Amino acid sequence: MNASAVRVDAHQHFWQLARGDYRWLTPELTVLYRDFGPADLEPLLARHALDGTILVQAAPTVAETEFLLALAERTPFVLGVVGWLDFDAADATEVLARLARHPKLVGVRPMIQDLADDRWMLAPGLAPIFRALVEHGLAFDALVKPRHLAHLVRLVERHPDLRVVIDHGAKPAIADGGRAWPGFERWSRELAELARSPRVAAKLSGLVTEARADWTAPDLAPFVDVLCANFLPDRLLWGSDWPVVELAGGYTRWWDATHALLAERVRDERARTGLFGRNALDFYRISNPRPAASGRTA
Repeated sequence: MNASAVRVDAHQHFWQLARGDYRWLTPELTVLYRDFGPADLEPLLARHALDGTILVQAAPTVAETEFLLALAERTPFVLGVVGWLDFDAADATEVLARLARHPKLVGVRPMIQDLADDRWMLAPGLAPIFRALVEHGLAFDALVKPRHLAHLVRLVERHPDLRVVIDHGAKPAIADGGRAWPGFERWSRELAELARSPRVAAKLSGLVTEARADWTAPDLAPFVDVLCANFLPDRLLWGSDWPVVELAGGYTRWWDATHALLAERVRDERARTGLFGRNALDFYRISNPRPAASGRTA
């Protein structure tokens, strides 16, 4: 299949509760508190004519990364895995080198949003691991919130060769009133500053779980506008954030809302093709995708 025709969900998760390392995943999250695996996702990919996915870590353990890589080996539609690494460990660079030997590892994601120190990423002792990511050709998924963006700007300045993707548009506070959210202008300005670096991308994902429970597509519009303005045509990646999206209406509702919003905003076919596939392949350096059949016709 021509890589430019491959359609990709650039952000999804699998988990098995019995593994026991998902500290955030509690019984109170009723719709999420069960196992999710490839058989659960495959019908959704077929329904929306998606060929492949980027599988992203959900637990802060190397063991989970190894679990995901093993799962990817037997799941053809998983084109790449974004794993986890303890950046603070004395042997971090050695562990990264070992994990990087797996052909489906495409990046790593420390769970920055959960760390006590908002400036953690700027600690001088982490510089070797950021350099190692560049050396191994791996991306850095930035799971951040708006309060982290100024620090992320500095990180990008320090490591201009580091490929960074901002997960979920940095989780803006959509439920706090759209453009009326007090942080909207700063969020917009700092995203624009990050977008000046050609190696920084963003994911159009995870927005609905930051919105009100009764969200509608127009609630998302100001935030989609900012992401499109700064990162299209080549550096915006569409993702479902499945199964977390089930907390806010589900895969299909997010898919439909995205397309409704983009119909008015993105008329360029190249930009749309990039958003739904090519940009993810380019960013994660997946040069020869062999996705599973999704029900699409050639």
